[in-house]
Amino acid sequence: MAAASPIEVVRLPALSDNYVWLLHDPASGETVVVDPAEAPPVLDALAERGWSLTAIWNTHWHGDHTGGNAGLKDATGVAVFGPAAEAAKIPTLDHGLAEGDTVRIGDHGATVLEVPAHTAGHIAFHFADDALLFSGDMLFAMGCGRLFEGTAEQMYAAMRRFEALPDSTQVFCGHEYTQSNGRYARVAEPDNAAIVERMAEVDRLRAAAEPTVPTTIGEERATNPFLRASSVEMLAERRQAKDAFRR
Repeated sequence: MAAASPIEVVRLPALSDNYVWLLHDPASGETVVVDPAEAPPVLDALAERGWSLTAIWNTHWHGDHTGGNAGLKDATGVAVFGPAAEAAKIPTLDHGLAEGDTVRIGDHGATVLEVPAHTAGHIAFHFADDALLFSGDMLFAMGCGRLFEGTAEQMYAAMRRFEALPDSTQVFCGHEYTQSNGRYARVAEPDNAAIVERMAEVDRLRAAAEPTVPTTIGEERATNPFLRASSVEMLAERRQAKDAFRR
């Protein structure tokens, strides 16, 4: 059964193209921030809404996802939860998380998924009852993360895990990359009418300076060339092609 009081999710733009996600449970008053690139936008949003921060969750160690940890800890005294496998690279980490662990905000529980590939210890947070996925830099709208520390085999395995989630699952990723991802997607799958249709909407939104995320698993199943790759080899070829793509 889904919790009676839905989680409120607030999108906070940060740096050049990052998204920080602020989660609030009205029933308990608890508030969590996922991947704070920097502290000021989070503190401003909390003050504006009269919310008190209760935890920080990190999906991976990169500075554009952990850069606000120290400032938020200093300002609020809250603990940082993140991948145990990357503890050495997240000096502000208080609680290491591994596959199958559960983190909570009020009565809402998120299962920790270990999805290495972008980084060696990358995790995602999946609220099954609420149909929410915080994917960090692994699954993007029409894209996936670069293979900085992992392999195509790991990315392919992660895509299968994401693909298995219900179509209605909302995906909250770490960056506004949809337009560039979609331009490559049209090249990777030129006969995919769903990509053409989606890109028309993406281009309209970006022309109006509007965000294109969250997305859904259903949308990604239809238009994401990495989620749709039918083999490790195809995913590897597409990732290599996207890395060199300039259009």
